[in-house]
Amino acid sequence: MTSSSQATVPRQRVASLSVRNQAVTAPRWVERMRAESGYIAITVALDVWGAAWAVVLAHLWIGNQQDNRNVLLISWLFVPVVVIVLATRSMYKRKLNRSFLDELEPVETAVAVAALTTLAIITVLVPAWQPGEQVVPHVRPSDLMIRIWLCAAVVMPAVRLMRSIAQRYLRRKYRFGTPALIVGGGPITNQLITRMAQVPDYGLRPVGVLDEVRPTDAEPLDVPYLGTIDNFEVAVRATGAEDLIVAPSAVPGEQLTRCAQVAQSLGMRVRVVPRMMDVVNAHTRIEHLGGVPLMVLEPVDPKGWQFAVKHALGKAIAAVVLLLISPLFLGLALLVKLSSPGPIFFRQPRVGRDGKVFDCLKFRSMRPAAPADATFELKEGAAPGGVEGDDRRTRIGKIMRKTSLDELPQLLSVVKGDMALVGPRPERPEFVELFEMHVRRYGERHRVKAGITGWSQVHGLRGQTSIADRAEFDNYYIENWSLLLDLKILLLTVLAVLRPTED
Repeated sequence: MTSSSQATVPRQRVASLSVRNQAVTAPRWVERMRAESGYIAITVALDVWGAAWAVVLAHLWIGNQQDNRNVLLISWLFVPVVVIVLATRSMYKRKLNRSFLDELEPVETAVAVAALTTLAIITVLVPAWQPGEQVVPHVRPSDLMIRIWLCAAVVMPAVRLMRSIAQRYLRRKYRFGTPALIVGGGPITNQLITRMAQVPDYGLRPVGVLDEVRPTDAEPLDVPYLGTIDNFEVAVRATGAEDLIVAPSAVPGEQLTRCAQVAQSLGMRVRVVPRMMDVVNAHTRIEHLGGVPLMVLEPVDPKGWQFAVKHALGKAIAAVVLLLISPLFLGLALLVKLSSPGPIFFRQPRVGRDGKVFDCLKFRSMRPAAPADATFELKEGAAPGGVEGDDRRTRIGKIMRKTSLDELPQLLSVVKGDMALVGPRPERPEFVELFEMHVRRYGERHRVKAGITGWSQVHGLRGQTSIADRAEFDNYYIENWSLLLDLKILLLTVLAVLRPTED
C-alpha cells in the first residue's frame, strides 16, 4: 500500500479529471447509450420481436384452416421458449468482439430446439382426433411448427445481423463501447490500449490506468494515469467505468484480489490477463483442487491429426475451386501474357512450415524492372508488401491486386502441399531472418503451413502494416485453431476482398 503523501497527488488528479469530464461530456443519457448500458435488454427485445414476427408469418403461411384446438394460440409459446434456449447458450452474455458469424450457429440451433420443444408441448396439450369425428381441414401442429421453424431460421438471424451492423457502425463511427479501467502497466497495458483503439469492435473504451508506478510515458496512448490502486473507487466514480481489466503488474496479489472484489460489488465486469498469456487459448478450462482454481492448458498440436484433416480438406477444396474457375484462371493468364513482356506467373521464395522455403506463385502484375529503378526501403516496423518502389503495375495488374485475383495461382501451391487455404501469410527468407531477431514470437508463426488468407488479413493487416501486429494475430490463430475458425476466416476473406487493399 502507498503512503497518504504518495496518494494525495493522484487523488487530486482524479478529482480534476472528474471536473473536466463534467464540463465536456454529453448528457448522462447520451453517455449511457454510448456505454451500451442497455445491450442485453435490447438484444432480448430484438429476439422477442424477431421470434414474434416468425410466428405471425407462419400463421399467415398456414392460411385459413380451422383452429378448433387452439394450436395457433399455443404456438406463441415458441417466443419465450426460444429466448430461454438462447439464454442457456450464453447468447445474452457480453463477449468481446462476438461477430454475427459467431452467433449464427447458436441462434439456428436455438430456433430448431425451440420449435421441437413447442411442438412437443402442443402435442401434449392438444387432444387427438376421435374415431368417427368429422374430419375437416384443420391446423396440424407439425405443419405449423415447421413453418415457424423456417420463418424463425431466417428472421431471427437477420434481426441479429442488423443489430450487429448497427453496433459495429456505432462503435467505429462514434466510439460506442463500455468504459474500462486498466490496473497494471508496461508493454501489456500498452498493447491492450492499442488493440482497443485499433479494433473498436471489441466494445471497450479505456478511460484510465492505475498502477503502483507512474508509466514512463506518463499517459500511454492518451489514456490518463489515475494514480495507484488505492484510488480505484474514486477513479470508478470519476470515469463511470463499467469494466476492469487487470494486467500483469508489480501490485501484490492480495491488493489485486481486493480490487477485483470491490469492482464486482460495484457491478463491474472484471477481466484478468493471465501472466502466462502466451500459452492460454480458447480451449483452456478451469478445474478446482479443493478451493484452488487450476487453469488446464489445452495446446493445439500443429502436427496432430486435426491439422492432417485440415490439409486434406484444403487440398480437395482447392482442387475443386481450380476446376470451377478454370475459365477465369486461363483468361487471366492470357491477359497477363498480353499485357507486357514476361512470364505469366511471378515466383518468389517464401518461408513456410518449419522454415522450409518454397516458391510462392502469383499472377505477374508488373512490368519487368528497369536497371535504373530506385532501390526500395522498407518502413521501420512494417511488413513488406504492396507496391514496393516504382509503380510498374500493368492495367490488368492493378485490377488483379485490387480484387486479390493475383493470388489465385496459390491454389496450385495448396494442391501441391506447400501452402494451406488458411494460415499465416508467408514472407521472404531475408525478411524472416530480420524479423525473428526483432519481433517477439515471430518465428512461432512457422509452426503451421502458410496460407492464402489468414486471421491477420481479415483484420486489415495487409500490405505494409505492422509486422509485430501480424505476429500477434497469427499466433492467436495457431493457438486457437479449429475448422470453424478456418471457415469463419474464409467467409471474412470475402468481405475483406470487397475492401480493396494490397498484400
